[in-house]
Formats: sequence, C-alpha cells, structure tokens
Amino acid sequence: MKEFFILEGMYLIFAAIILLITAFVTTREFMSKNAFKVGFSLVFIILVLAIGAHYLVTKKRMESVIEAFNNNKPILCENRIYTKGANYIEILKSRDWSLKDNNFYSPYYNRPFFAARCIVK
Repeated sequence: MKEFFILEGMYLIFAAIILLITAFVTTREFMSKNAFKVGFSLVFIILVLAIGAHYLVTKKRMESVIEAFNNNKPILCENRIYTKGANYIEILKSRDWSLKDNNFYSPYYNRPFFAARCIVK
C-alpha cells in the first residue's frame, strides 16, 4: 500500500482537486438536480480507472526493470542532477550497482535512482 501512495500520490492529489471542482460546479443552481450524482460519479469512476491503470503499468515496468537488473542487462534511468551530459544513466549490476527497496545504489553517486523512473535498454 505504501508503494501505491509513493507512485500515485501526486495523481491522487490532482484527482481530489478535480473532484472538488466537479462537486462545486455540479451543485450550482444553474445545473440540473441530478448533475452532482451523475457528474461526480462519472468523474470519480474515470479517475479511479486512470490512476489504477497507471499504477498497474508502472508496477509492471518496475518488475521488468528489476528482473533485467538481476540478469545483468543494462537499465536506463533518468538523470536530473547532471544536466550537462546525458539525461540518463546506464545501470548495470556488474558496475557496482545494487538494488535495495526498489532503488538503485552506487558508491559513485550521491543519490539512488528509483526503479519506477527507469526502463530496460
């Protein structure tokens, strides 16, 4: 459950804001009497499906990245710190990289790289 909130936390905040806006608009006097029930339900269902689909796709990609790492295949992770060079970094188990709690660590980098932000090369 913790992983879900880590991966989808920002999207859940956006969804809450969208639902608040939907509730505000559908309760105005110029809207029909069923507008709140229909509109809020429809927007809620769409948001749940979108966030759920995003989570499943991200989780599946993370699993493929971790499996590839364990098989010593190259992994590409976005690199937001060093912008003068490449925008990604190549991670290989044979180059002193390790995996702990879905994060890639190396003695040569100050910060870890989260597996959800990586792809298999």
